[in-house]
Amino acid sequence: MSEMAHTRDEILRAAADWAWTPRDAEREQSHLRLVHYPERLGGGVRGSQVASSLAAADVLDHALRQTRTWGAATLTFWTNPADSPDLEDELRRRGAEHVDTVTIFARAVAEPPIAVPDGITAEIVRTVPQVREMDAVNVPVWEQQPLDADGLRIEHEEIESALAVGEGVRVLARIDGRAVSTGGCTIVDGFTRLWGAATLASARGRGAYRAVLAERLRASAELGARTALVKGRVSTSAPILRRAGFTQYGEERAYRISV
Repeated sequence: MSEMAHTRDEILRAAADWAWTPRDAEREQSHLRLVHYPERLGGGVRGSQVASSLAAADVLDHALRQTRTWGAATLTFWTNPADSPDLEDELRRRGAEHVDTVTIFARAVAEPPIAVPDGITAEIVRTVPQVREMDAVNVPVWEQQPLDADGLRIEHEEIESALAVGEGVRVLARIDGRAVSTGGCTIVDGFTRLWGAATLASARGRGAYRAVLAERLRASAELGARTALVKGRVSTSAPILRRAGFTQYGEERAYRISV
């Protein structure tokens, strides 16, 4: 096993700093990070990355006020070991529902490649038809609306731009020529953030996720990343990641509260 390129504290800080902002989302960051998701991605507000001198109750009150200001009905907050203060007890006290858990995993990119079953291929997404296939996987898995013509064009432009400057890639895996799994990665400060992995329900358990994982690691090594970072769901990808040489570094839990 290759020696980890980053320390445990560096890995946890990188995990805490990692949050996605959709291109057409609203964002506010004081005391914590709040992102108002567009309706095509389910709407609602996501909260994370608490860094405040206020008490936990006051930070949560601030988040709920901003959620109402945006006209959203729900706030989903993701905990992290680096939060200050920790909002988890306050969320529970107010009746927030625990809706999801992910495990923070990391491994050295330079470790031996991941074995992929015969008959499964993986490729870098470069064309509009590939983006359309990618979207056809994401829509049912993430329960989101399909991209229209403008959305496909913009998505393709963003993918091309990231490829051109070495910021990351998107990957498709196929079984018998059919696109069944996808995922992306972004290179930040020597880390490759592995995100957005989705596999059609009919294709799960056959190695498509492993193919997407292996291709992202291969591409990340070419782009100079030293440590792979991923947040894997306990019920789905976490067991696969452990078998692929990833080490667990903590958990993040999602709580949803109505406003």
